[in-house]
Amino acid sequence: MLKIIRARFRQGHRTLAYPRETPKLSERYLGRPQLAPSKCGKNCKRCMEKCPAAAIQAGDGKLSLDLGRCLFCGDCQAACPSKAIQFTRDHRMAVRARQDLRLNGAEYALAKALDEKARRLFGRSFKLRQVSAGGCGACEADINVLGTLVFDLGRFGIQIVASPRHADALIITGPVTQNMVLALRKTHEAVPPPRLVIAVGACAISGGLYADHPETTNGVETHLPVDLYIPGCPPHPLTILDGLLRLLGRLERP
Repeated sequence: MLKIIRARFRQGHRTLAYPRETPKLSERYLGRPQLAPSKCGKNCKRCMEKCPAAAIQAGDGKLSLDLGRCLFCGDCQAACPSKAIQFTRDHRMAVRARQDLRLNGAEYALAKALDEKARRLFGRSFKLRQVSAGGCGACEADINVLGTLVFDLGRFGIQIVASPRHADALIITGPVTQNMVLALRKTHEAVPPPRLVIAVGACAISGGLYADHPETTNGVETHLPVDLYIPGCPPHPLTILDGLLRLLGRLERP
């Protein structure tokens, strides 16, 4: 017992101070990209040709990037000779509307909070049922890690529950494969209304790398209305946490 106590003192406090303090992310982390369409060369489509997910439209200064399809591989940044696409270390990416994920150089519209009535319902206790609708396991892992002592999701009153009947919302990963369509719909029906839907990762938002594959259905919104989109492949745990807190009105800063 004494050895355990000594070990705890030696390890110290491991839970992040986020959101009270700005998180320190690795220099290798690829966060929300910034676009400078004016730097995009005429008829230059190198970034577009390199993108494995067809997330970019380029040429003649009309550069745009769909974060809902982006895999954050960084190939576009490496291919661009004029640095018109640059990945930042900003983890804040969650939005409420699908069109807000389409970057064109304008100001990014981060997720707005639910209305006052919904915040009264979910603001202090928010239960999530996670559904992997054909995911590879990466987005699922980054959701699971939010329950560890480093992130401690429970301190915000947010919890992953075992049954949709105990949930307030579904948090969905994967491109929604054909054999998961019925299961997803039944799980959604089992959540007591009013219920919310959160799409996590490129696959859940657009089909990602598997978009238009005959065995997938191009993401969640093909079947259900989505209340929060969290892009990434996979999104960093802080990106997911940031989106959830913004949805609940728990973050005041931009």
